[in-house]
Amino acid sequence: MLSRLLPRQNNYFDYFEQLAGLGAQGAREMSEFSKDGANFTQIAARIKKLEHDADEVTKTCLGTLHKTFITPIDRNDIHRLASKLDDIIDLIDGGARQICLFEITSLPDDARQAGAVVVTATEAVERAVKGLRNMKNASSILNECIKIKEHENKADAIKAASVARLFREERDAITVMKWNQIYAALENVTDACEDVANVIEGIVLEHA
Repeated sequence: MLSRLLPRQNNYFDYFEQLAGLGAQGAREMSEFSKDGANFTQIAARIKKLEHDADEVTKTCLGTLHKTFITPIDRNDIHRLASKLDDIIDLIDGGARQICLFEITSLPDDARQAGAVVVTATEAVERAVKGLRNMKNASSILNECIKIKEHENKADAIKAASVARLFREERDAITVMKWNQIYAALENVTDACEDVANVIEGIVLEHA
């Protein structure tokens, strides 16, 4: 009877890796906005599908957590990490939705650079999450967390420069408003990646 209540040791890591993978895939889909002739509506629809998939994984993960007594890492850490990973794809979906809502048809260089950083940050998150199965890889996991924070700092700098240029060069108030929100949305994704890195660091330092 008791064995039914005990999760397989790797179940939660499966969920984390699925969520991290969906976030990285969503970021790569978002980078498709940068390509000439891209169908923005189709890209946003694919991202929305990934966001729905992530919601299902998160729901299953947290549902499993509520039904079990013994977990491979702290229960609060499982909840926080799953939720923070889900935030990444949620924010990517929100940014894609804004781009379509504002009827954007092409991206300036600043937005392309910001999108590229989102890809590298989410891919670093994916690598860090995959390392959690084996805490002997503590140093490599923590190195990925450092990289994630470096990507977040780069995203901050791109946003600051982009918004400054926008207010300096753009005279149409509506255009300024649109791009200010889009740059903020892109930077928020890297903020979410940094949140994940902070949770991972805590887990590694506690268990390694």
